[in-house]
Amino acid sequence: MRRKERFEQVINYFLNAMPVAETELNYTNPYELLVAVILSAQCTDKRVNMVTPDLFNRFPNEAALGEAEIGEIYEYIKSISYPNNKAKSLKGMGKMLSEEFKGIVPSDVDILQKLPGVGRKTANVIASVVYDKPAMAVDTHVFRVSARIGLTRKAKTPLQAEEQLVKYIPEDLISKAHHWLILHGRYTCMARKPKCSKCGVQKFCDYYQNNPLTK
Repeated sequence: MRRKERFEQVINYFLNAMPVAETELNYTNPYELLVAVILSAQCTDKRVNMVTPDLFNRFPNEAALGEAEIGEIYEYIKSISYPNNKAKSLKGMGKMLSEEFKGIVPSDVDILQKLPGVGRKTANVIASVVYDKPAMAVDTHVFRVSARIGLTRKAKTPLQAEEQLVKYIPEDLISKAHHWLILHGRYTCMARKPKCSKCGVQKFCDYYQNNPLTK
């Protein structure tokens, strides 16, 4: 199957099977989403959603977060992966967002990455979800699923995968496709035991077609 055709088949499938695809992180404004995405690195959205209500109640805005003691932030997020580093990042992010950006979360991916704790993946999530920009955030799910299906080829880094995906996905669907791949990886195409027998993209999945054990 030609690569362009594979993309078309996958996109058509998800347009019908998953017309609504959104982040599973709970938030009410850009500041809260930024905090939640920083916390979600190498951690489940479910765990993050358990922590953020109390965190946001104590630190309702970037100014409060930036003025907080790192130790106090840590107490709220200690059940999250890498709480020490993330506590430092959250304080630094809050301080910079408050003082340099006047509390306005930037929409530009490059500018977003100036904030402590914000890498390209996090920046792309914010640009995509908050500002509806055609940004493809590549996390472990997106990286794995796109390679298995055959959407990406020989991508060794998230950036390489991102570049390949945005080349073939229509611009108006890039932000939604990010969630399609994440949710598919979270609930169907898992890392250790993918549910190939129940997968709707079998017919155009490179992994399924070339791995006898999946059938």
